[in-house]
Amino acid sequence: MAGLWPFGRGRRARTAAGEAPRRASHPAVLKREQRALLREREERVRDLGGLVFEMFRRDRFRVELVTERCADLVAVDQRLEELDSLLSASRRGLRCACGAPLAWGAHFCANCGRAVGSRPVVACARCGTPLPADVKFCGSCGSAVEIPRQEEPSADTQTGPTTKEPAEV
Repeated sequence: MAGLWPFGRGRRARTAAGEAPRRASHPAVLKREQRALLREREERVRDLGGLVFEMFRRDRFRVELVTERCADLVAVDQRLEELDSLLSASRRGLRCACGAPLAWGAHFCANCGRAVGSRPVVACARCGTPLPADVKFCGSCGSAVEIPRQEEPSADTQTGPTTKEPAEV
């Protein structure tokens, strides 16, 4: 009966090393893990130093034990490097198409002047604050925002041929 369920619970994606792949986490979770691993690494280095000292003092040096503890320490160091790379990627923040970093809340790129985001941006006529094009009032000064509209050709300025009507007598 257990094999009939088509959405197998036991089948999880595995990496080449045989472990489940790690999903991208929130930066706060990554920082907590990094702090815990730093404490663990510090404790393991201290224990390794004490172990080597005691082995030397008693003249009973076991290479395989030291190698095993060093391998554990290297695994912790590798995970710390991985966390550093993930956190540095999240620290980079937003960038413009030109590659310049964008300040938080910026509407325009300071390097090239492009509008940030997909929404068009206009400036308030009274205070000059950049605003999204679909707003009706400025968030800074409160004045009504006049959105420039494209002029449509009026009935007086037709581009086609005109015919004169005869005047009434």
